[in-house]
Amino acid sequence: MAEAKKKTITRFGTRYGRTIRERLATVEAGYRGKHKCPYCSYTNVTREAAGIWSCSKCKAKFTSKAYQLTKPTPVKGLEAKQDE
Repeated sequence: MAEAKKKTITRFGTRYGRTIRERLATVEAGYRGKHKCPYCSYTNVTREAAGIWSCSKCKAKFTSKAYQLTKPTPVKGLEAKQDE
């Protein structure tokens, strides 16, 4: 059974080699999809620019990695102050 072609791979035709095109397809699928918002937990976060993400529900705009959304790590100094 033939594997379905991906749009990101087909736009390059036979250029650049198969492995590079497949790597690019996995990266683009990661940042073009919908992600979970770290503030409201709604799955509607989209990438605006490299490293800038925004949630269309709670209108939160935040930074993360350029091609994938990661949870923000808490600052250790703030945790110690909140416990006191």
